[in-house]
Amino acid sequence: MASWLFLPTLLICFLSCPLQSVKGQTYRNISPGASLSAGGRGSPSSWSSPSGEFAFGFHNLPQMNLFLLAIWYDKLPEKTLVWYANGDNPVQSGSKIELTIRGELVLTDHRGRQVWKQDPLSGNISHAAILDTGNFVMVSTTSDQVWQSFDEPTDTILPTQILDPPSVLSSRQGETNFSKGKFELRLQTDGNLVLYPLSFKEQVYPAYWASNTPDDSRSQLVFNETGSVYLQLNNGTRFNLGPSVDSLSTRDFYQRMVLEFNGVFSLYVYPKTLSKSGTWPQSWTLRRSIPQNMCTIGAQDAGSGACGFNSYCEFDQEGRPQCLCPIGYTYLDPNDQLNGCKRRFTSQNCEDDGSKKGSLLEFDMMAMVNTDWPLSNFESYQTVTEDDCRAACLLDCLCDVAIYRNNQCWKKRLPLSNGRRDLSVGGKALIKVPSANSTFSSLSPNLLGGKKNNRRALLVILSAILGSSAFLNFLLLSLVVFGLWMMRNRKKKVIGSDLEVYGAVIISNFSYKDLEKATDGFKQVLGRGASGTVYKGSVLPSSRFVAVKELDKLPKDKDEEFKNEMRVISRVHHKNLVPLLGFCDEEHHRLLVYEFMNNGSLSGFLFGDSKPNWNQRLRIMFGIARGLLYLHEECQTQIIHCDIKPENVLLDETFTPRIADFGLAKLLRAEQTRTTTGIRGTKGYVAPEWFKSMPITTKVDVYSFGILLLEIIFCRKNVLLNSDKEEQAVLSDWVCDRYTEGKLNVLVEEDQEAVNDFKKVERLVKLAIWCIQEEPSLRPSMKKVTQMLEGAVQVPEPPHPCSYISTID
Repeated sequence: MASWLFLPTLLICFLSCPLQSVKGQTYRNISPGASLSAGGRGSPSSWSSPSGEFAFGFHNLPQMNLFLLAIWYDKLPEKTLVWYANGDNPVQSGSKIELTIRGELVLTDHRGRQVWKQDPLSGNISHAAILDTGNFVMVSTTSDQVWQSFDEPTDTILPTQILDPPSVLSSRQGETNFSKGKFELRLQTDGNLVLYPLSFKEQVYPAYWASNTPDDSRSQLVFNETGSVYLQLNNGTRFNLGPSVDSLSTRDFYQRMVLEFNGVFSLYVYPKTLSKSGTWPQSWTLRRSIPQNMCTIGAQDAGSGACGFNSYCEFDQEGRPQCLCPIGYTYLDPNDQLNGCKRRFTSQNCEDDGSKKGSLLEFDMMAMVNTDWPLSNFESYQTVTEDDCRAACLLDCLCDVAIYRNNQCWKKRLPLSNGRRDLSVGGKALIKVPSANSTFSSLSPNLLGGKKNNRRALLVILSAILGSSAFLNFLLLSLVVFGLWMMRNRKKKVIGSDLEVYGAVIISNFSYKDLEKATDGFKQVLGRGASGTVYKGSVLPSSRFVAVKELDKLPKDKDEEFKNEMRVISRVHHKNLVPLLGFCDEEHHRLLVYEFMNNGSLSGFLFGDSKPNWNQRLRIMFGIARGLLYLHEECQTQIIHCDIKPENVLLDETFTPRIADFGLAKLLRAEQTRTTTGIRGTKGYVAPEWFKSMPITTKVDVYSFGILLLEIIFCRKNVLLNSDKEEQAVLSDWVCDRYTEGKLNVLVEEDQEAVNDFKKVERLVKLAIWCIQEEPSLRPSMKKVTQMLEGAVQVPEPPHPCSYISTID
């Protein structure tokens, strides 16, 4: 009998005892008195769920050296946050979270001051735990859950989570700014699920989306185990959110639904294992958006719309809404693009009658197609030409923008609200900006269109005033002639960069003194290359980390390289390209200011002491390919990078690859497909045609990508000058030989993840061999490369790199 009771007794004892590892990484039950420390000084910084899928603790904010008390997906390289307590008040290293003896969860900063504490509890606390559902719970001595993070969500809900009314999700300020944002999702006491924009002091504007469900105070928002998200009404009726999509099992996919900083309530999925992913990428994939088109939400008289005042909403390459500034405008806060835009110039003067005459020379109208701000009209005209519309706004000091559509003209004044850009809008927005030589402008001549646009503006004004008296015509014509003469003579005196703008991309102009201060006298060197030196800096007032690239002081060639880079990066915007924040073009100083990438270069990531995991490497391959595809085929002006290598691929805080260093880029006009130039690029990555006086096309980047692809697969440099084995000195030659011999497995013997996915390794190697064909016409385009990487197109057997047998379109 005693032996029969022994096992159950032992089991009960086992389950009731707190389980902790020495390092604090596999906590099940967390006992009162346990604590975590930000920065890991003397105690662990997080507690893990039993499976290790979630962690609760201090999450380091990128680029800021600050910490959030948070819950995140711990097995994903992105460490995606799903809950956080102190988004408005991040803490420094040395801060502490403690489950006190009294059973309170208390966050204190590095000076011991209380920052956050969970709501008052009823009952004595036995223990706390982070569960495999992502829920942090506190359990009483009577085994009741007296507090759980699922009851106090921030911006995210997870499978198995149920919200009762009244519940609120609040967006964050930005991708990496966790302060409270401008949107809320509310499950109201009437059972209605509603999305609201917030105004001053968190007062709500009218809703921009609502479920319009029947009045039911006991409805619930349910995210169930199968991945379905719906409103459960009291009578048992389900109300599905948005258009239906096939549900995916939570056994195979991580899933989350988040109120994003742009106001969209989005469902994302992420395959848990490579074998379960099928055609799914190893990254978060958007499955559902509410509303489906944030840019087309109903315009409201109050508030600015989806974006801030004087900006407009447009979808990016991934189908997500983004807020942009019109030509001649810049963000009020570069770190908060939802906050609206402001002029970069002095507005037109209305104080005297001479302002109309001055506008003939001082201002111009720049066109942006398919753009409108529908609620800012103050005057309209019927049956007019576009030139009439331009002239009407130019001659009106109160007019900031004119919209021309279907022979109609609407004049608008600031602030502009509910802006959007979409093919369904039609027509043109004509933006009033200073002309190239205007005294009102702080912008460069080419930024505003140059001499051609000024002359057009003057001709427009001439045509509009021909009906006036003969004397007035003569007077104004004399003024126009004088203006043209002045512009011609002043052109030589204008000093400025050769910056050009497409759409609404405008970058900041820093003084050399600003950047000298930002980099603390150019002290911290991040890297050196053929085109210059890169320094780490911090730009006020946000203290945002930046990378400042100072180009070498070579009189002519480097100046042209600087202009090339300015032209290129001002045109492009893509998640796999390093964003340019500004520049300095002052006397002999040529500097570029980039967003800082805190995970360094791909070179350091690939060739360090530890080998990156296979899934991370796959994501990096896909990202680089998409970035090159954008440069080659999706820009208004085709761009050849000319120097693709690991050092020119940087990794952001989520290890997303960003292509950098456009200093060697070569721009092709729309009617060109090839160009000739001096040898560019880096040894080991340079295509053969550079040495054969052959035309240079986008296929040089394809070649370099093929070499880079092999380096990512095998985690070693292409050229090892000190290799003990001559056959292994050049990776591309070694791989081709082993592939031809059918012995490719020899190269991945020490990489178990690659061995487990060997079919994909073979497919990627075949693709790389296609990319490094000696004959450029044999290499696939980056579009075809991307399709083959993603598995949408089969990879045929490649010829030997020196062969001229077949080709891929």
